[in-house]
Amino acid sequence: MSHRDFADRVVVVTGASGGVGAAVAEELARRGASVVLAARRAGPLEEVARRCGDLAHAVVADVTKRDDVRRIFDEAISKFGRVDIWINNVGRGIGRPLLEITDDDVDAMIRDNMKSVLYGMQVVTPHLQERGTGAIVNVSSLLGRTPLPSRAAYAAAKAAMMSLSEAFRIELAGSHPHLRVVVVYPGRITTDFGQNALGQRMMDSGKLPAEVLAAIGGAPQTAEEVARVVCDAALNSRGDVYTQPDAFARVREYLEKQPG
Repeated sequence: MSHRDFADRVVVVTGASGGVGAAVAEELARRGASVVLAARRAGPLEEVARRCGDLAHAVVADVTKRDDVRRIFDEAISKFGRVDIWINNVGRGIGRPLLEITDDDVDAMIRDNMKSVLYGMQVVTPHLQERGTGAIVNVSSLLGRTPLPSRAAYAAAKAAMMSLSEAFRIELAGSHPHLRVVVVYPGRITTDFGQNALGQRMMDSGKLPAEVLAAIGGAPQTAEEVARVVCDAALNSRGDVYTQPDAFARVREYLEKQPG
């Protein structure tokens, strides 16, 4: 990709104070984008914005609140005049066996992993429709395709977000063919995501079925590696994108081995 392939594009990134979100923001800035960065943690967010340079604008916001998402959009319009790409990157994990999942766990997973994405899509889409072009990029997880023991609630929420995205893609295809809805599926990433998960009860990988291990295999990626895939997807892709080269084949093999 060109060093300046995002020049003249305005991109909103949620969950931008650390991990993949911060790496995406910095990659976008290197590639010439004007970036609007949103997260709850003011200090880390401001530091990421500083690293992104003069064309970065930070908005302290909680994207599980619809009014905050609207405020992110309003500030993007006020600062840059438009939005070309909206990247929904907020998510939260949980490590809890299915029989121990509580109502609060389910509510948290849906709120953080699905509602945050729904709000972003609902807020930005009328603007993109009016302009006739643009992209919404929703960062999911390979677990939305290949669930793991003790990750059922998280996997279910990511699968719900995937279905939401796919249905919306179909809705837009006829009326707005140049408006893209992309879902990105990272595998294992070397960030502190797991440390912020609820429960944090980790499964011993040695106890997992061989077909599950095969589906989630592949070396862990850095946030920077994932960010490059997310940015490329935001620029050109339609549909689903896997950050690991062989992930789709592994997912397909996993699904084919499930009981019929």
